[in-house]
Parts: sequence; C-alpha cells; structure tokens
Amino acid sequence: MKYSAIHLAIFIERSNRFIARCRLFDSGEEIVTHVKNTGRSKELLVPNALVAVNHQPSEKRKTAYDLIAVKKGEMWINIDSQIPNALAAEGVLSGKITLPGLKGTINSLKREYTFERSKFDIYFETDLQEKGFVEVKGLTLENYGIGAFPDAPTLRGLKHVEELRLAQAMGYHCYLLFIVQFPNIQAATIHRVMQPKLYEAVEMAEGDGVQVLAYNCDVDQETISIKQMVPFDLEQAFIDPNL
Repeated sequence: MKYSAIHLAIFIERSNRFIARCRLFDSGEEIVTHVKNTGRSKELLVPNALVAVNHQPSEKRKTAYDLIAVKKGEMWINIDSQIPNALAAEGVLSGKITLPGLKGTINSLKREYTFERSKFDIYFETDLQEKGFVEVKGLTLENYGIGAFPDAPTLRGLKHVEELRLAQAMGYHCYLLFIVQFPNIQAATIHRVMQPKLYEAVEMAEGDGVQVLAYNCDVDQETISIKQMVPFDLEQAFIDPNL
C-alpha cells in the first residue's frame, strides 16, 4: 500500500493523542498533523525524529496532514492504525497470510463483522464450509528486536480476545493476528507488564485453540506491505524502552 503525497518532516511535539506539530524538512514550515495512532508511541515520537506526513487537505478536516511513519535508527515504523486491517484482509485473500488449520480455501471474506458483543475485523468462510474470525492488531512497540503489544492498556483488545475464545468454543476457527508495522523483528509477544490481564487472556485463548499469529512488514516513508510470518512467543521477555 502506497501513500499518495508523502513529505518528510521533523517531529516537534505531540500536543495530545490526535495532534502533533512538525516542521517540513524541505521548506521549514511548521505544520499541525493528525496522529493516526492513539497509542503512546513515546519511544518513537521524540523531538527531532524524522517522520513521514501524508498531505490530505480537505474542507472537512481540521489538519491537512497525517503523521503515518517514524524513523527509528535506520528503520521506518508505520504508525497508521488503519493500515493493519487492510493489509490483513488483502493478505488473507491473496494467500500471503496463511491461517493454519484450515482444510479448504477461503472464498468469502467480510470486514467489520458483528458477533455477540464484539465486532471482529475479519469473518471468513472456505469452500469446505469452514467459518472463522480474525482479529487484527497493529504492533509498533519494539526494543532489542522484540515487538510487544500493547504499548498502552486496551480494554477493547481484552474483550476481543475473550470473544475469540467464545467463538472458538462454538466451532469457529479463530485467530489473533498481529501486523508488525516494521521489518526488523526476532519475535512478537504480549507486553505482560503493561497489561497482565491481556497476557492471561491470550494464554487461555491459546489453550482453547485460538491461534496467535504475527506477520512483519516491509516499510519505508511511502509504502508498507506484508513481508512474512514471524514467531509469536507468549513467554518472550520484553524490556519496555519507556519504563
């Protein structure tokens, strides 16, 4: 997936969850941008970081730019929270993302599908009448080659894991899929210190048959695409760079 009008900028400060100030690299103009991620991203959005902003002016918008990626060292990290769902749906349909345990071929896929008290990101069916759900989570927090989710407690994420357990017990094929929005990663895990209850919920979900998957991405300032499956290890140690 490629953004249409990318400009490089220098990050100045994050005014709140949704707004940041940046300075365009070429012109020096200070701009206000929409941050397309409500996570904390403290280790990424630091003063003078090189960022990519997408110019999307509209009379209906309060800002003309979206902040979509940050350069951390030599690596670009995409922080656009709307991208993982689109990448996952495209990857599942194309076969680039494999859902283990299915005997048939996926021939139907719907996004934002309501089930019980939740709305899962993907509902699918196969040509052998298998049915299932994929809940997608974007992962942007990294340290020493380990990626961890979440970077802030998420009640919505916890609810989704609990609903996946219920659906699995009802005979659906259920998956928790992490789209790692950067390329260089050794393993993905749950940030146990940040949210112990989410760790426990994922542990129980795996025990019930819910499969947890992680795929990393090739990322630069203008593009992001699925790369390959990476290990998910619930017991992987993680050192939070913000603690």
